[in-house]
Amino acid sequence: MLANLIPIIIHYTRNMSSQFQTVNTTKAPSAIGPYSQAIIANGFVYASGQIPVVPETGNIISDDVKEQTKQVIKNLTNVLEAANSSLSQVVKTTVFIKDMNDFSSVNEIYGECFGSSRPARACVEVSRLPKDVKVEIDAVALVNSFFVTSSFSKI
Repeated sequence: MLANLIPIIIHYTRNMSSQFQTVNTTKAPSAIGPYSQAIIANGFVYASGQIPVVPETGNIISDDVKEQTKQVIKNLTNVLEAANSSLSQVVKTTVFIKDMNDFSSVNEIYGECFGSSRPARACVEVSRLPKDVKVEIDAVALVNSFFVTSSFSKI
């Protein structure tokens, strides 16, 4: 019975330092303010909100919310990969959209990109986003070098 199982050992294989590391990649837009594209701390990567800017040009991909969502997730993927993580390791996202009427379109692309991964998520309508884009997404994900193993014992 699951109720009779208790965790007895948890092993963390990571640097026990409280230091953090900044993440920057040219495969995603540069930060447009005094912040990092992402921070790695305690086995997690905290990715700043990504908007649909094409890194090579600095321009918004298009005015179409589906195209914007694809570019946002592409940028987010590139930041996560620079941090030794991936979309499949995302545990939480926050989606900011300018118009809740775009919810189903954003959801469609989000679902295609995340596949069977289903991280926890909040979706919030906001009055305005940087560069007047329609969607922005931030994320928290596990870093590949962080592993947790548990041993369980019956009582």
